[in-house]
Amino acid sequence: MRQGISEELIERILGKPEWTIAGLEEKFPVRNLPEGAMVTRFAPSPTGFMHIGGLYQMLINYKMAKQSGGVFMLRIEDTDTKREVGGAIELILDTAYKFGLMPDERPVFDQKQDMKIVDLPGSKYGPYLQSQRKDIYHSVVAELLAGGAAYPCFLTQAEMEEIRDKQKSSGLPTGIYGEWAKYRDFTEEQILEKMKDLGDDFKPSIRLYSTGNPDQKIFCKDGARGSIGFPENNEDVVLIKSGDDLPTYHFAHLCDDHFMRTTHVVRGEEWLSSLPLHFQLFKMMGWTPPVYVHTSTLDKIDSETGKQRKLSKRHDTEASVSNFLEDGWPTDAVLEYLLNIVSSGYEEDKAKDKSVNLWNYPVKIKKIPMSGALFDMQKLEWWAKEYIGKMNIDDLTAYVIVWGNRYNLEWEKIIKGKEDYLKAMLSIERDNPKRIRKDFITWKQTLSEIEYFWDDLYILNKEFEYNKNVLDAFVRGFDINDSKDTWWNKIIEIANLQDVKNGDVAMNLRAAITGRTNTPDLYSVMQVMGQARVVKRIQQVIG
Repeated sequence: MRQGISEELIERILGKPEWTIAGLEEKFPVRNLPEGAMVTRFAPSPTGFMHIGGLYQMLINYKMAKQSGGVFMLRIEDTDTKREVGGAIELILDTAYKFGLMPDERPVFDQKQDMKIVDLPGSKYGPYLQSQRKDIYHSVVAELLAGGAAYPCFLTQAEMEEIRDKQKSSGLPTGIYGEWAKYRDFTEEQILEKMKDLGDDFKPSIRLYSTGNPDQKIFCKDGARGSIGFPENNEDVVLIKSGDDLPTYHFAHLCDDHFMRTTHVVRGEEWLSSLPLHFQLFKMMGWTPPVYVHTSTLDKIDSETGKQRKLSKRHDTEASVSNFLEDGWPTDAVLEYLLNIVSSGYEEDKAKDKSVNLWNYPVKIKKIPMSGALFDMQKLEWWAKEYIGKMNIDDLTAYVIVWGNRYNLEWEKIIKGKEDYLKAMLSIERDNPKRIRKDFITWKQTLSEIEYFWDDLYILNKEFEYNKNVLDAFVRGFDINDSKDTWWNKIIEIANLQDVKNGDVAMNLRAAITGRTNTPDLYSVMQVMGQARVVKRIQQVIG
């Protein structure tokens, strides 16, 4: 077994460790949960952007934990300080709240402590920000250094770039391994001499002392894909970075998922190539790895090439969760669509059984798609129409008002004090369960569909060729208290007298009253608008 470095040298490099691994095992004991309960985590970086793929993974993690009687955690992976964006943690928490996927354990902002980030009361496996877990990482890596499983490395960025260039020009895999890892077998005396040359301010990185052989295969099990063979990892990856003493993703996730007692890790397939390294790290520690589930990317059909490609946060508006919220997509409808991607039988089962819904339908790991899952906006529109079409009128009105108050100040002013009027217009054609109105898709679009009801937003249709005789005849005999049959009989009478079709009369009225040629039931529209508003708009056209 390779000899490690002394306790004194470890303290010079890292400082005195706060914990032993045994002490950490005691501090974070195995969770007392029912058999089969899953402990999952959503672990985003605070980069200021929430990708729809992140929401997809959040949903899977939430469902797996809840349906098994387990725990769903939010862990913020903020060790890459260069990429961190202010307000990103608030965005992540706000997304979880608005989509109803709030984790059981998570960081929160304490209003009594100047919005300092603390752990949610009762969350015993934190801190839930990696930047606040440095003592844990240093305590673990200290024992790795002592045992010879890790070593201090003094390679500079310039030296690593030079090595990478040489490897590329020679057709070799890039990385620090074998002959390229020149500090790998330094003695303690050599390490001390190097530290003396570089000065006390220089902090070496800590690298894994890899014993893997890429000529041999390691078989790693993915929860959905089964056993996959990879070459063993022989790269001496960085565990602790030199610049800020923070861990890399590989080492942080090893420590966090073990001491947080994570049972299942759901992450994107871009991490599949890291699986042999992560299994190697868990094996080195003698810890049981979690079950890894690598989800496929969310793709779209490119409008230019006609080919399927990954959703891009730079080029595709549908990649941003914020856009869905700002445009007023019903959050449950978005989740239902994502759930149907996760479990393709959801739509059919929901159609067969009315008791099936988003929250009680189970996610099965084996059914999660492993190839590019297509995110189709037209299909999402179908889910949204179905969802809004089945809402009761009170909920529909409330959601529209909440969206207007939050995202559109103009609408907030228009609606305020006229909530009953809004409810009446939204109620049109919603009284027949066999013929559900399905022209509402988002709260933003819903408001645009009904904006002609509001005098401030009504636009006179100047392109329509009005028959003013028809309109004049209607106004003279119009009574808002007429039944629908009486109202229609008056239209027939006008059509006969003016020698036009019944539909022509109705179309003239529709264009004059709404400014549009396509609306819901015209009689209902007039009933909601009232006598004065209908007459005023028709007379405005007549002149």
